[in-house]
Amino acid sequence: MRKLIIFSICFIFLLGLGFVPRNLYAEVLTGSITAVPDSFFGTWRVVSKLVDTDSVIFKENNLDLWNLSRLGDVITLCNPFNGAEANITVNSVNGSYIVFRKTGKYSGKDLTDVVEIKLNGDTFSGTDNLKLDTYSDVTGKIIKTETAKYSIKGEKISGEVGSLK
Repeated sequence: MRKLIIFSICFIFLLGLGFVPRNLYAEVLTGSITAVPDSFFGTWRVVSKLVDTDSVIFKENNLDLWNLSRLGDVITLCNPFNGAEANITVNSVNGSYIVFRKTGKYSGKDLTDVVEIKLNGDTFSGTDNLKLDTYSDVTGKIIKTETAKYSIKGEKISGEVGSLK
């Protein structure tokens, strides 16, 4: 119970990669999470490097902590570095390959992250694709879309490594 509280406080959406504000996301997992390997959960040190972008707003390099925890059918990501927190939706799991998504608001804009990682024991590597949509105050239509792709590497710093399925 104590670990669950610590995980919840720490990690809920770090995946903002260092620039997403507190309580940004509130999306609930809609599919089954039984296929997610136990090794996915825990606290990770995540290094990200900008690979491609069409905007100057995204940072070149980031260092974050991701605390991934599960309570029932909800997976939560918390980043104690920036206070961001989100429930994530798992799009697919194929053994140790996991794709998850989170959406929310950032400065009045819609932010979508799609993270693809390959677990390898106490490490992972993959990508984080971000899309930031700006809407017109007059028409409500998208007037600008900014994107970024990050290469990410994670190293588990706490939690059990668990078997990969």
